[in-house]
Amino acid sequence: MGHLNLPASKRVLPRQWRLLDLVSAAFFGIVIFFFLLVFTPLGDSMAASGRQALLMSTNADPKQRHRLVALVELGQHQQPIEACGADAVDHMPCEDPRRNSQLSREMNFYRERHCPPPEETPLCLIPPPDGYKIPVPWPESLEKIWHSNMPHNKIAERKGHQGWMKLEGPHFIFPGGGTMFPDGAIEYIDKLGQYIPIGDGVLRTALDMGCGVASFGGYLLSKNIIAMSFAPRDSHKSQIQFALERGIPAFSLMLGTRRLPFPAFSFDLVHCSRCLIPFTAYNATYFLEVDRVLRPGGYLVISGPPVQWANQDKEWADLQGVARALCYELIAVDGNTAVWKKPAGDSCLPNQNEYGLELCDESDDSNDAWYVKLKKCMSRTSSVKVEYAVGMIPKWPQRVTKPPARATVMRNGVDVFEADTRRWARRVAYYKESLHLKLGTSAVRNIMDMNAFFGGFAAALKSDPVWVMNVVPSRKPSTLSIIYDRGLIGVYHDWCEPFSTYPRSYDFIHVTGIESLIKHTSTGKNRCNLVDLLVEMDRILRPEGTVVIRDSPEVIDKIGRIVHNVRWTARIHEKEPESHGREKILVATKNFWKLPSAST
Repeated sequence: MGHLNLPASKRVLPRQWRLLDLVSAAFFGIVIFFFLLVFTPLGDSMAASGRQALLMSTNADPKQRHRLVALVELGQHQQPIEACGADAVDHMPCEDPRRNSQLSREMNFYRERHCPPPEETPLCLIPPPDGYKIPVPWPESLEKIWHSNMPHNKIAERKGHQGWMKLEGPHFIFPGGGTMFPDGAIEYIDKLGQYIPIGDGVLRTALDMGCGVASFGGYLLSKNIIAMSFAPRDSHKSQIQFALERGIPAFSLMLGTRRLPFPAFSFDLVHCSRCLIPFTAYNATYFLEVDRVLRPGGYLVISGPPVQWANQDKEWADLQGVARALCYELIAVDGNTAVWKKPAGDSCLPNQNEYGLELCDESDDSNDAWYVKLKKCMSRTSSVKVEYAVGMIPKWPQRVTKPPARATVMRNGVDVFEADTRRWARRVAYYKESLHLKLGTSAVRNIMDMNAFFGGFAAALKSDPVWVMNVVPSRKPSTLSIIYDRGLIGVYHDWCEPFSTYPRSYDFIHVTGIESLIKHTSTGKNRCNLVDLLVEMDRILRPEGTVVIRDSPEVIDKIGRIVHNVRWTARIHEKEPESHGREKILVATKNFWKLPSAST
């Protein structure tokens, strides 16, 4: 076939048309892509991916993170803070095994709390697990919880035969057993009642070390004894989470290289049921720490190894030797359970002994316990010079309202204590009657007071079916011993760090003077920021939980501008008419949101 001859100007037209086709196709492609973004789920998915990428870049870049925090604080960031990934539903920033596993094993240092710097902490909101439900209310929760709220079956599989827990349908069931009391905590507690005064108000505060799922502490509550149950995050990573879901006071903690975050002479009873703490190791350092927190005249109960345990004769002999050196009276040995009574006064001082035990220097503050290394010395009971021994302090419930002897150490301590007690009685009545908060109802069981002072808020709730974790900030006056003298419980903490608990631990969080928690006491400058603090509060608050914040109008207005960033719904109220000072009250509810399912 012959070729058609065209002028040169005409022969370039096909090339021009091809270029136009490309431009046209690109234009129509952009239009279609825009349509997909706006009107289909693909757009939502891509936007979420983009936001998550921005979140990760923000977390990786400290300057970008700082800018985002500043925007949120100024109320100029309109969108909620992004959700963390589904793998973060149980995240505990200071007890992260991926981070801590690189640390020293000596004295279990790696299992203590080790917090990442704020710039390495993801700025995101912890989601609930798939299928999460509002928890079973107290007291039913003592015996059953929703499996979907913490679908971790390891303990049920390994410890079910010992009566710890078992899976039945949609619930975990808790028969009340433990390794050393497989027939149930009630029978075990009754056995201990043969040797120590349980149930008559003499004993009120207890420490349960290595508590498992805290059935011992749970059933002590019926005896009007409140136990602070603790265990580390270990191979049974959810034991404290199970305890809190059951409505039992509990705390993630390891007795390793540091003092426990409690004041001296706080607990009327210290209990270890197969806690496997080597009490006589390191020159009896761990026994000495137990002695520091045990109230004079209090009781120490150890069940399990090494008490009359096979192949542990030396360890059992050493344990008895250390107790004798500290003048503890061995009251009973019942099978594998030993019960000691601590001397009530200073009549016994450590003498020359094979363990080299000595009294601590008079300069040692035995109440100092926030990131303080364990000391190989016996705390001086005379350092306080007041009467606070078991049997000398009032019985429960009288002790909750009577000014403790240790309050007299403070200037005008008794007057301040009594005024604080009256103030909180008025405030809690206002919360219930005028603000219609759910205190005293089945919707609230686990409560935290983030700035507890004398524990007046908790004391005003003494007749309600609740328990309160009273937190005394580590940089504020050390009033936690007074809280324990009242028969209440709590811990030291610095709110510029995450708290040692699992997500979704508390139904109700209360804080007075929230801005003071993040400021230097001397300079007044911020040590950290309100955004990180609110994100941490959100982490430990349950969906549909309540937050109450009392502070100056300026601070409350600032909080009010940013609560939507943590997906809370808030309203601001005037203070109760009888209260003096410039205060407003912000009441917020955490919205029950979920991660979008993978199929949408």
